[in-house]
Amino acid sequence: MVIGVLLTVRLGFWQLSRAAQKEERQAAIVSQMEAGVLNTSALLATPTNFDLMHQRVSLEGQWLPQHTVYLDNRPMNGRAGFWVITPLQLNADTRVLVQRGWVPRHQLDRTLLPEIQTPAGVVKLQGRIAPPPSPLLSLTAGATFDNTDSKVNHIRQNLELDAFAVQVGGSFAATVLQTDAPSEGLLRDWPVITAGVEKNLAYAFQWFALAALQLMLYIWFQFIQPYRHARRLPTSN
Repeated sequence: MVIGVLLTVRLGFWQLSRAAQKEERQAAIVSQMEAGVLNTSALLATPTNFDLMHQRVSLEGQWLPQHTVYLDNRPMNGRAGFWVITPLQLNADTRVLVQRGWVPRHQLDRTLLPEIQTPAGVVKLQGRIAPPPSPLLSLTAGATFDNTDSKVNHIRQNLELDAFAVQVGGSFAATVLQTDAPSEGLLRDWPVITAGVEKNLAYAFQWFALAALQLMLYIWFQFIQPYRHARRLPTSN
């Protein structure tokens, strides 16, 4: 009983510590997102700014539309669709990978993609530095990417950044999640970043409840039940 109670209590406090770590990380993310917006000049002047995850940025550059990628099986608001990824050239030597938005998938033919607009010339956009798109389980190799105009050739399940950077012509300084209002045929209803401590708190409650149950069962079987049994025994004259 002692070992069981100590173990479950320890696991409960471990889950609470995990929740505290997530809350600290969430606070750091919120603090970074509340910092001032960095423009293209500031980013290029201090390249280490590209490493500031969740930093808000205001970018100015030119799209490389021939390298647009559609990441498949990326739902938004319960609808199946694609994330649209296009590199943005900031200057001759620097480019970023922009997760521009989401488009729905055709219900019958996944290769029939909605039309999106990719303006030529210099464009401006708002966003925040974000991790690369998360990989999904894939049982087959990714589609071959080339420079043809066929959108089918640009549909992928996952994006291997190193290989893609070689195809584009150089590495990416950062991945940017575009946060402008819906435009160019793209939706940008990105999920809000949360700490996600609810699961850890629920697990902690379960472990503490299990510890309390073990203690109550021990008291019942070791003290209360024997006492009640002894009272029921007939007394000798």
